[in-house]
Amino acid sequence: MTRTPPPPPAPSRVHEAEFGHPRHRRVNAYLNARLQMRGTLIAVHRGTALGMVVENTAAAVTAAARCGGDLVEIDVVESTDGDFFAYHDGYERQHFGIERNLQTLSTAEIERLAYPHRSVAPLARVERLETILQQMPDIALNIDRSWRYWPRLLAFLDRFDLADRLLMKVDARDERAISAARSHAIKYPLLPIATTVLEAERLLDDAELNVIGIETVTADRQHPFCSPDWAAHLHERGTFSYVNALDLGNGNDLLGGWDDTMAVLQGPDAGWGPLVDLGADVIQTDWPTLLHDYLVQRGARTGAIT
Repeated sequence: MTRTPPPPPAPSRVHEAEFGHPRHRRVNAYLNARLQMRGTLIAVHRGTALGMVVENTAAAVTAAARCGGDLVEIDVVESTDGDFFAYHDGYERQHFGIERNLQTLSTAEIERLAYPHRSVAPLARVERLETILQQMPDIALNIDRSWRYWPRLLAFLDRFDLADRLLMKVDARDERAISAARSHAIKYPLLPIATTVLEAERLLDDAELNVIGIETVTADRQHPFCSPDWAAHLHERGTFSYVNALDLGNGNDLLGGWDDTMAVLQGPDAGWGPLVDLGADVIQTDWPTLLHDYLVQRGARTGAIT
């Protein structure tokens, strides 16, 4: 029986150049060191939530680190009392059987909620963001859905002295949030989410921002984002390429329809191979260990899971 040959190794992704503007070298040092040490980085979607471990919790962050993750994406929601919690609002009915958005609940109401994972103590609760920040292992956090709370959230984060470990997602079209980042004294590493080249380009040379990477979103495989030339262009601008392999189950393809489900069911060459070929520097996934093994096989990542 004829066997299909394995794909060729990817070009080395171990980076010697630094991403981000030199003026922000100190705050970007952690992410740059990780890229130089590992090559293609793995961002774990909401942490690793298996068994009794719940997404968007300190336990999920620890589990993600042990499964090979370099970054963990965490969602943020604010209570009516101004306290920040780690939760992706919109899933309240699925998780708690309620019809209200967590943004409309008080801190006390949120802290009474329990995920359905456990029927006996200790119940799995929605965690405060500060709990995760205080307990995180040697890993970076990719803070998502928080830009709607800037500048309040940025001021809150300042208390923890973790600017080099926090990669802040922001909608590239949200002028209010972008303005808040410009005026904030601490220049957190920013990851604008762009759906067009123009959205990305207008932020790359903004001297008042610390744009270290661009997250690209498109379903169209003919889009410039789905060409290796895009990652090469970003590298020339001192910026890394961040892509999603997530299958959110809502019919929205995040990058050309190449995703985790395809990788797991059809084989990693089908779902993750094209992302490696595009030159992605960071891939977000729900399957970090399998992705790690594949990236090592392709020569796009070094080292064993520690």
